[in-house]
Amino acid sequence: MAVSSSSSVQAARQVLADRLREICRDAGLEGKQLAAACGWHPSKVSRIATAKTAPSADDVLAWCQACSAEDQAQDLIASLRAVEGMWVEWRRMERTGLKRAQEERLPLFKRTRWFRCYSSWLMPGLLQTHGYTEDVLRAVQRRRVAIDDVADAVAARMDRQRVLYEGQRRFAFLMEESVLTNALGTADTQMEQLERLLTVSALPNVSVGVVPAKLGRTRMPVEGFWIFDKTQVNVELVSGYLTLTQPSEVSMYADAFSTMADMAVYGPKARALITAAMDSLR
Repeated sequence: MAVSSSSSVQAARQVLADRLREICRDAGLEGKQLAAACGWHPSKVSRIATAKTAPSADDVLAWCQACSAEDQAQDLIASLRAVEGMWVEWRRMERTGLKRAQEERLPLFKRTRWFRCYSSWLMPGLLQTHGYTEDVLRAVQRRRVAIDDVADAVAARMDRQRVLYEGQRRFAFLMEESVLTNALGTADTQMEQLERLLTVSALPNVSVGVVPAKLGRTRMPVEGFWIFDKTQVNVELVSGYLTLTQPSEVSMYADAFSTMADMAVYGPKARALITAAMDSLR
């Protein structure tokens, strides 16, 4: 699975590079001529044209101006912004605090009708209680965010949970059994969280599967991920937030989800594992 970038990002960069190269060719310019017009070293043109280096917005504008294609600059800059959005470091996403990062995901959640989520370490955000969310986001804030807007960020995540009850949406949550006992807060907070999990799992549009901790499993845990309909995957990594839209990569994560789903238990068996975790807290 992905670690810091992906073929989705590279493919999008290649499309942008191909368009820039076509503009240069249509203008009848060689790479050295373009470099001279832009005031660059020729190697910079080569790196951009082969997608080895991502251009800046200013680079795109200069390229188009040198090729008398200023009318195409804004569309290309928009494409560049889309590529940049596929891989976003946490420090960039959270530079103004945690609330904005929570709010920016709401449109995606509102337009999605089929959610698939696999978690190997924390309770999925749509299932979290207020207390559990506060513990998680407070830990994030202390580790990497200078601005303390945790209360507002918690409120934004709680507001996003409305999608569980609105519209014709389906939700499939898979989690490792260890998620039931991993917690940053107190036993009372985790107990409340497990009670919430039992409640939500009873909703007719929600499926909750737990992958038992046991020997002989056919696939080891992987990074947590969300699949939105059949078009997008989001993966939270240590260094940043990855968005995948390449059909081949979305398919890989769908296959991984299917494999984990086959290993999970549901209904009474899942509730038994949740109840056992609750008993361990008493």
